[in-house]
Amino acid sequence: MLKGIKWLFFDVGSTLMNEQAAYEHRMRDIADLAGIPFEKVYDMAMAYYRLNKKGDLETARELGVTLPKWHSEDEFLYDDAVQCLETLSQRYKIGVIANQALGTKERLGHQGILKYIDFIIASAEEGVAKPDRRIFELALERSRCEPANAIMIGDRIDNDIIPAKRMGMTAIWIKQGFGQYWNIQQEAEKPDLVVNSLTELGSLL
Repeated sequence: MLKGIKWLFFDVGSTLMNEQAAYEHRMRDIADLAGIPFEKVYDMAMAYYRLNKKGDLETARELGVTLPKWHSEDEFLYDDAVQCLETLSQRYKIGVIANQALGTKERLGHQGILKYIDFIIASAEEGVAKPDRRIFELALERSRCEPANAIMIGDRIDNDIIPAKRMGMTAIWIKQGFGQYWNIQQEAEKPDLVVNSLTELGSLL
């Protein structure tokens, strides 16, 4: 399965960047707007995540409040991200395919990992977002890589695994963040490989 792989494409949120604090910040804001305890909001969101839905968004809708802004300043690299990228960049070309706000390159630069990344495809800059196949086509076109020679690594079954497999790429599900609670129900949702951390990914590849 891994024979002939030349490119690794990473998602950002809950793949390279730990978003737990940012999600909890948003949930606290939802709780404040709705006038209910944070723990109640968290439990509601978790129930939605286990139903393969966007927990924060659905909880805000259920409570009748506007989804609060995202606090990207609360994000930070997973502890094993640098070591993973440093190791894998010696064996493969590294790209990013991510649904991110404007300034992804700058944010990753501040985290000190741009030197491991050959190029970035981010939704805000490109005007197209995952799971739209066009964002994957852009990445493959710019890398001059055939789908069979590429791996997509991400935490989201809906945004990362399903579209990558449809493109003919190998798809690795990294079970981090709230995406780890997705319940696989169809063949199209099944990743080719599953890892629980970037350290495990580095050992696998």
